[in-house]
Amino acid sequence: MSRPISGSRTPLHPFFVGLGGALLIAALFTDYMYASNSLSQWANFSVWLITGGLVLALIATIFLVIDVALGRAGAIRWLDFRLIVAAAILSLVNVFVHTRDAWTSVVPTGITLSTIVAILLVAAGLRGWCLTAAKCAERGERQ
Repeated sequence: MSRPISGSRTPLHPFFVGLGGALLIAALFTDYMYASNSLSQWANFSVWLITGGLVLALIATIFLVIDVALGRAGAIRWLDFRLIVAAAILSLVNVFVHTRDAWTSVVPTGITLSTIVAILLVAAGLRGWCLTAAKCAERGERQ
């Protein structure tokens, strides 16, 4: 028999962290495509991907606060948390950079910021996308 959702101990935030991270990493690809062929639609895609990633990061933050408040999340893993926060802050700067004229929005500043964000997110991904101790314990990973 299945348990009701209200009694679930599964944290809600990891899905949104991973989905937002995927959009922010995809922005590096669209920046590269724009730098390669100068088709302005790629710059537009980048802005939408970064904006979508930031919206999902905000949703993940709200759910992280809810998970911590309800006791579903456990302790915050600070290194992973800092990697994700640094990526979000750089992405916020990046979305403002991408609002400039098409070429100057991507080359060189936009693609550089997208690369740094992608590296931070890949590092967080290699560590297991665990922002909280409960999620890592659920997977059997060491703290």
